[in-house]
Amino acid sequence: MWHITCGDLAAESIRPLLADGSEVRVLRDDLAVGPLADVESPPCRMRMGFWEAVWPAGLEPRPDFSGIGADAEWLARLPGQSRQVTVWHGDSASEQLMLARVAAALEGSSIALHEVACGTGDSRVGMRMAVSMQAPDALAALYQPRLVAPERLVELAGQWRATVRESAAIRRWVEGRFVGEDQSRIDGELVAACGDDWMPLARAMAEVMGHCDGFFPTDLYLYWRARELARRGVIRLSDVAEAEYSKVQVRRSS
Repeated sequence: MWHITCGDLAAESIRPLLADGSEVRVLRDDLAVGPLADVESPPCRMRMGFWEAVWPAGLEPRPDFSGIGADAEWLARLPGQSRQVTVWHGDSASEQLMLARVAAALEGSSIALHEVACGTGDSRVGMRMAVSMQAPDALAALYQPRLVAPERLVELAGQWRATVRESAAIRRWVEGRFVGEDQSRIDGELVAACGDDWMPLARAMAEVMGHCDGFFPTDLYLYWRARELARRGVIRLSDVAEAEYSKVQVRRSS
C-alpha cells in the first residue's frame, strides 16, 4: 500500500500507525498557491520558477525544487504499478488539491484509491484541521481508510483538471470546491496588518494567518508577498534582502 501525505510533518505523524510493507510518499508542493499550468509537465519549469522566487535569497538550506517534476513523473507512473493507494487529508486546500490530483492520476485505472479524512470538513480558521495537527491518539482513531467510490473519483479528477486549467495565483477550499483568486485580497490583508510606524513583519504576517479562511498561508509565502509589496512601494521593509523574516521590520509607505 502506498500512503500519500502533503508534507513531512503529516508523514511523520502517520508512520507509527502503518503496517509493515506500507510505504509513505510525501508530496511537498503547496498546491494552494502559484501557477499550476505545467505542474503535470516535467520538469515543470513555471512551477519551479514560482518557488525559486518565493524562497528568500540567502536562506539555507535551499530546497531542490526539481522534486516538483519528480512528483509529476511518479504520479504518472502510479496507475502502472500494483499497489493500492491511500491519501491522508485534512481541511487545507493543499491537502484537498493533493487528493484531487491523485484521483486524476488514477482515473481510468484498476488501482483502488482510499482516503483517510482527518479534517472537520470546514476550512475556516478555528475549525479546520490538517493531518499534522491531529494528536497521535486522535490520528489512530481516524485511521479508517474508505474506498473512494468511482463517481467521487471522477468528480475529484474533474476538479483537479479544472483547477490546473484556471491556474490561479491562489486557491481556497470553500464548502467542498476550489475557488481561485489573484494576489490582491491577501496583499490587501497584509498591508492592512501593517502600521504607520515600524513593527515586526512577523506580527503582521501572524495577523493575516489568523484570519485567512480556505487555505494556510505559510510564513515564506507571506514574506514573499511582503517583498513584492515593498518592491512596488506599497510598504517599506527594514531590509528587503534579509533571509530571516523574523529580523525584518515593516511599515506602510507614506
